[in-house]
Amino acid sequence: MNVRIRNAETGGTVDMELEGENTVQEIIQGASAFWNKDDGAYVIRKGKRLLRGQQSVAQSGIADSDELELIPDPEGGA
Repeated sequence: MNVRIRNAETGGTVDMELEGENTVQEIIQGASAFWNKDDGAYVIRKGKRLLRGQQSVAQSGIADSDELELIPDPEGGA
C-alpha cells in the first residue's frame, strides 16, 4: 500500500510504500531519516489518533492512500 507522510512542522510530504507487517516505528524511522530528525522525538498521527511503537500497519488501521502526519511527540519523546 502507498501512504503519504506529512511533516507537521514544515508541511513537506514524502510518499512511502508499506506492507501490512511494517510497524508504526518503521514508518517513524523512515520519515525521520528523510527529514534528518531524531525518530525518538516523533509520533505518527492518523486523524486524531496517535500511532506509535510496535503496532503493525495492519493493526493500526492504516489503509492505502492514507495521509499520516509526523508530529513531535506530545509526551516529550527521546
